[in-house]
Amino acid sequence: MMAEQPKFDLAGRVALVTGASSGLGAGFAKALAAAGAKVVLAARRADKLAEQVAAIEAAGGQAVAVSMDVTDEASTIAAYDAAEAAFGTVDTIVANAGVATEKMAMSLSVADVDFLLAANVRGVFLTATEGAKRLDKAGSREKQHGRIVLIGSITAEKVFPATSVYGATKAAVRHLGKALAREWARRGISVNVIQPGYFESEMTAELFESDTGAAMVKSFPRQRMRPATDLHAPLLMLCSDAALGITGSVITVDDGQTL
Repeated sequence: MMAEQPKFDLAGRVALVTGASSGLGAGFAKALAAAGAKVVLAARRADKLAEQVAAIEAAGGQAVAVSMDVTDEASTIAAYDAAEAAFGTVDTIVANAGVATEKMAMSLSVADVDFLLAANVRGVFLTATEGAKRLDKAGSREKQHGRIVLIGSITAEKVFPATSVYGATKAAVRHLGKALAREWARRGISVNVIQPGYFESEMTAELFESDTGAAMVKSFPRQRMRPATDLHAPLLMLCSDAALGITGSVITVDDGQTL
């Protein structure tokens, strides 16, 4: 018999999830809504979010979609404005949006590098800082309710094939999480990082059906792939009142892949 998943009550919270149109982000949005939060799903094309919003509403949750290009400051500000108009101040931020390439270093162009840096570093920075500014103005120092979770990657800790610059951007996310946690420690804003490993998803399906992917799985200590729902319990915990005393932490969820 499987152990029951821990329950974290997020009723009264307003959560914004970037990169929410598919994959991990869509799953995060649904998990947050199921825990009681009002959820703002953000992506570059808001029309792609309609299916996720409908699923949340069908399950009894509250959600809205906003257009947000995390690499653009004006778009980020506009997205937060739209979120506040719908649900009020965003107190729970999941900076999930990111991009990847499958190129070895010698095949990466300057445009590829700029693309990775813009989404994975600038985008995370803008998402976190814009949200923090608004939390500060809304009284987070007194309320102690600010929760920011940055989604990193195990490639920040361990070298995997074709992840040179991608891994470097995720190492930046790891450091950024700790630095922002220190800067905002007395502002009632907790900042933590979740570093996912390789999970079963649409993005990884093609890789792990290949000979290279099969060899990677065999190299993992447990020689298996896990569903991305493994990430939901730690995310909900970090977004809840249970995490009042947790900031600047990096939680790796990878089924031991970095061991």
